[in-house]
Amino acid sequence: MTELSYIKRETNPNPTATVIWLHGLGASGHDFEPVVPELGLPADAAVRFIFPHAPEMPVTVNGGLRMPAWYDIKAMDIDRVIDTEQLLQSAEAVSRLIEGELAQGIDSSRIVVAGFSQGGAVAYQVALSFAKPLAGLLGLSTYFATADTVEPSQANRELPIQVYHGVYDPIVPEALGQKSVAQFRELGYEPEYTTYPMDHSVCLEEIVAIGQFLRDRLKL
Repeated sequence: MTELSYIKRETNPNPTATVIWLHGLGASGHDFEPVVPELGLPADAAVRFIFPHAPEMPVTVNGGLRMPAWYDIKAMDIDRVIDTEQLLQSAEAVSRLIEGELAQGIDSSRIVVAGFSQGGAVAYQVALSFAKPLAGLLGLSTYFATADTVEPSQANRELPIQVYHGVYDPIVPEALGQKSVAQFRELGYEPEYTTYPMDHSVCLEEIVAIGQFLRDRLKL
């Protein structure tokens, strides 16, 4: 996969922390850009937000239509049938974005990876396997597609993980959110799980909670 294009937004000059936030199927990096001012971060916090754009590819469950996607979804059964190789390629491309932040002087322990839906599945793979300790992992309305194959890095064995899900989600049923939490625990992690009365989306209460997670994990 070629290098990912992305939107970069900095809350103040000379950032000391980074959040890499992955969108869902058919969306773009612009999807979560408007959320930044709503997170309630301190006025003096210097955080770089990176919103990558997924490449366009045919998506089987959408009739082969080309759209932004981190990987192909071949069937929408309860466990999803996906192109795991494409997911791993996307994860590697996101890992290169993290490496780029390290090269700019951001410590790995001040980098949070977040993802919504498809982007969350990639975020799970990226954060657990990354070779240096990260600040945290956020999964929004997503599922753990590589739970059976991921090779967790020893550096991220204590990774703080927060999972959010809507109880009325018709696209990624809440059962998949619950399952991902169980899978994390089987791997030795201690994720926090929070639900909201919403569908396949985000809500204000969730955004406020994400802001608190970032303040806590990045010590803002």
